[in-house]
Amino acid sequence: MNQRIALVASHGPEAQAELAQLKQRYGDHAPDQADVIVALGGDGFMLRTLHRHQNLGIPVYGMKLGTVGFLLNQYHADDLEGRIARAQATVLRPLRMQAHSESGATVEALAFNEVSLLRQTKQAAHVRVSLNGVVRIEELMCDGVLVATPAGSTAYNLSAHGPILPIGSQLLAMTPISPFRPRRWRGAVLPATTEIKFEILDPYKRPVSATADSNEVRDVIEVLIRESTEHTTTLLFDPEHNLEERILNEQFVV
Repeated sequence: MNQRIALVASHGPEAQAELAQLKQRYGDHAPDQADVIVALGGDGFMLRTLHRHQNLGIPVYGMKLGTVGFLLNQYHADDLEGRIARAQATVLRPLRMQAHSESGATVEALAFNEVSLLRQTKQAAHVRVSLNGVVRIEELMCDGVLVATPAGSTAYNLSAHGPILPIGSQLLAMTPISPFRPRRWRGAVLPATTEIKFEILDPYKRPVSATADSNEVRDVIEVLIRESTEHTTTLLFDPEHNLEERILNEQFVV
């Protein structure tokens, strides 16, 4: 197989200890000289790894040595090269967020899980929601609202009572967070090609922040979200427990 493996790990003591052992057994290459990146940690570290090395265009195989490991495989030190060779590939297409702030700055960021808007003070956010240039909700009163990818639909989106989306469904979930008005609106499932615009109404009295995964922008006045057509990332999963199966299983947890 002769795979060139780049090993990266979170700062947790267990992950660091296993990192040292794996380097002795399998060697270690710089990510920009490797065929595959092996990430040791939890889901948070996996997301940071995807963001940090996304431009390299090489797959990432994660092993769980953290608190949450939905995007990772179980940790086993043996036969790492064989597991990588047998792994199934899942291609993720992130969201692209363009956030305009009250100061006049524009920030662009990618999100593999979700883009979320949250109120910054005790005042509820007032948000106008438009899809493909058409206003769908004139004034959404809420603690926040998020847009999730299928891979991210089992994370924050699910906690906010949003729908679980199958991998490859080419859908996005738009889910309000503690909505007050419209009283009966509980979100929407949208085609992945939809361009979404959130306009913050009364941003000085009711300031709102926007976050793409962990990249936060404060005091936004307008946020545009669409699925990226330029970026993809490949995750590798053991065949017996791939991401598609995990997401399916989440729909039957009781």
